[in-house]
Amino acid sequence: MNTEKMKVEIWSDVMCPFCYIGKRRFEKALDQLPGKENIEVIWKSFQLNPDLKTDPSKNVNQYLSEVKCMSLERAEQLNQQVTEMAAGEGLHYDLNKAIIANSMNAHRFSHFALSKNKQDEAEELLFRAYFTEGKNTDDINVLINLGKSIGLDETELRKVLQSDRYTEDVRMDIYESQQLGVRGVPFFVFNRKYAVSGAQETPVFLQNLEKSFGEWKKEHPASGLQVQEGAVCRPDGECN
Repeated sequence: MNTEKMKVEIWSDVMCPFCYIGKRRFEKALDQLPGKENIEVIWKSFQLNPDLKTDPSKNVNQYLSEVKCMSLERAEQLNQQVTEMAAGEGLHYDLNKAIIANSMNAHRFSHFALSKNKQDEAEELLFRAYFTEGKNTDDINVLINLGKSIGLDETELRKVLQSDRYTEDVRMDIYESQQLGVRGVPFFVFNRKYAVSGAQETPVFLQNLEKSFGEWKKEHPASGLQVQEGAVCRPDGECN
């Protein structure tokens, strides 16, 4: 039985509001794809501001006002526009609560979740924690609680987060994005042939999924019937 799947790689950062929106739009497209069970989604790390200092006393509105040298009122207006865009995809953003946090630990958490086949669930929790629940996604205890909620082992996860494990994996993802020419996130790569930059509308994702998956199927024909085994007799006389 052919168990190989077509890969869709998504470069993103937890603090990117368009990444959560893009995730939801991509998921809506994937749900419409016949054969979606043959698609493997892998999340790749990207840091919009690797030097960012985590500051629980500062929310996203204040951060945007400072880094863009604009009034707090203008920053709130821009974030309200993003909040309304997110609402259109069924997402609730509360940017007044969102805590400015360096994303390295969140990315390491995601890589650990990948090793346990729980990465997509982990990414959903990270986005929700950041944009909706106002949790500090750089805080180890916050990440451990998120991990426990999807069945990750608390002791193992704590050891990982208290070390520098997966730091190099995060850096390799970032290096890889530079080689691919990624200039912003979200960035979706389909079967290493096609790419979509940004939180495009769902039909754009569906079009690229259909095109790349159609080509992939031609390159990876089924290796045989999917057989459910049962009691049989063989030419050698064995019956079991």
